[in-house]
Amino acid sequence: METDQPKTVDENTKNEPQEKGLMEKSVPSKPLPTSKKAEVTKTQNKRPVSDPEAVKIQAWWRGTLVRRTLLHAALRVWIIQSWWRVKLMRLQENRRRAALENFTRKEWAAVRLQSWVRMWRIRWRYCRLLSAARIIQAYWRCHSCTSRGFIKGYYRVTANQLHLELEILLGSGPCIVTECIPLPIKQ
Repeated sequence: METDQPKTVDENTKNEPQEKGLMEKSVPSKPLPTSKKAEVTKTQNKRPVSDPEAVKIQAWWRGTLVRRTLLHAALRVWIIQSWWRVKLMRLQENRRRAALENFTRKEWAAVRLQSWVRMWRIRWRYCRLLSAARIIQAYWRCHSCTSRGFIKGYYRVTANQLHLELEILLGSGPCIVTECIPLPIKQ
């Protein structure tokens, strides 16, 4: 029953398999060479391009995908920012610790120098006082010996003898003792 006449739109749609997806319904198929009558019936039977329910579902799904993508991007940004904050805090803590150690080192160096200078000044004063005390003691001993009496002595060593000369001063008068002691030398 085939004829050379073109088929109508209804006949074309009966022989094609049914379209499955929502997107496929909205996409127009290729126009077949038909007559004007077939074009008129084709435009009348064609479904409208925008199906409101499908558009709503598609918009909801696209929005969900965009929100999910933005959420993942925001989470990644948050992770990177928190990592960077931790890095900056550690770096700042290391700098703060280094500055504190440097300050402590300088402070201890200054304290040590001050203690050395104080020690030197006190030692110098102590040595002056000690010298003054020795001078006073020497004069006192000399004074005490002349008033009470004292012993002065000289000695001379020769090759085999020790010459000893003692002068004893007492309140009454001087007493001089001279001795010559032979030294035991092994030959």
